[in-house]
Amino acid sequence: MALLVWQPELDTGIDIIDQQHHRIVALINQLDAATTRDDQAAVLEELVDYTLSHFAFEEELMEESGYAFGPAHKRVHEMFVRRVNEYRMRFDAGENIAGELKGMLARWLFNHIRGDDKSYAPHVRHYLDTYKRPGQSGAHDGWLKRKIKAWLQ
Repeated sequence: MALLVWQPELDTGIDIIDQQHHRIVALINQLDAATTRDDQAAVLEELVDYTLSHFAFEEELMEESGYAFGPAHKRVHEMFVRRVNEYRMRFDAGENIAGELKGMLARWLFNHIRGDDKSYAPHVRHYLDTYKRPGQSGAHDGWLKRKIKAWLQ
């Protein structure tokens, strides 16, 4: 049985952010299923890397949209990264932190989405709506396509 089960009330209404959150949940569940230290190390590395890229993406979106509490949200991310890095150092030192880490990740992620992420979502959705073409649904593809094009240049 999976450690975390996604609940619809966690959706922010921002497709790309929700997809990223689903991926983080899947990685936490992979960490739960990992039985060897090598498997745990590989999943932990992917989880940290993916979460860092998610945070950067989210922070850029908040900054670009002019979300007033973006800097405070970024500080929450930074504190979380420090906390996870402490677990990572303990893991690298040979300590068995898997159970403790999985519990912390599960609690933190869902609380963060329900509180901090749900707070910025209406502002960011409004901003992203300015990139919609007439007749386009809430996919927010316009902004994402523009960002990808800019990153590839």
